[in-house]
Amino acid sequence: MIRPIKLRRKRILIDIDTQKDFMVACGSSCIKNHRRVLMNIRRIYAWARIKHIRVVSTSLCKPGRNGDNLCIIGTDGQKKVSYTLRNKRFIFEADNSTDLARDLFLHFDQIILKKRCENPFDEPRAERLLTELKADEYVIIGALGEGAVMATVLGLLQRGKRVVVLTDAIGILDRHAADIAFRKMKAKGAILSETKNIAGASHLHTTGVCNCKLCKASEKEEKIKAHASA
Repeated sequence: MIRPIKLRRKRILIDIDTQKDFMVACGSSCIKNHRRVLMNIRRIYAWARIKHIRVVSTSLCKPGRNGDNLCIIGTDGQKKVSYTLRNKRFIFEADNSTDLARDLFLHFDQIILKKRCENPFDEPRAERLLTELKADEYVIIGALGEGAVMATVLGLLQRGKRVVVLTDAIGILDRHAADIAFRKMKAKGAILSETKNIAGASHLHTTGVCNCKLCKASEKEEKIKAHASA
């Protein structure tokens, strides 16, 4: 019998595909309202660091065949947003292995699972880790709400997990499809919430990683305010 991977802490953060192709304006498939979503993701990661919350991240990695231009291995767009990386992290490449050390979270704050497809439960090692991992609550952020997020949430719920989806830290492309996805997640038992309900209010008003006009204007405004209050 395989022993479950247990965490002493009650919560674990599940970070789904927070990669540049989805999250920044120059990415190949940038989400809607990326500035707001990025600020909330930045806030929830700050909370996770302060509270010593462990993180399981997924990272989409595609070979770039058949005209695909999203999260291609070796490209800048495939990289994760900088503040979604913890210092003590371990990365599992996408393969057909199910090997998994029992003491991962004794040595690392973040496990990154690379995947070749949208649904992490279609990857053998990711399926094993997410199934065996035991925590009181799984907090979900990332992209896409109508894609990998929904697949991950439904997979966790099927395995009897308590899941909280932070809707303001979830990126979407198709608003209609995302609305249907959120309704489906809620109907299956997920709790829909917002970042402030877990991490509290934040003074952060910049993304810190995007150079589009909107994000740069926000950074400039933030610097002016900081200078005025100094």
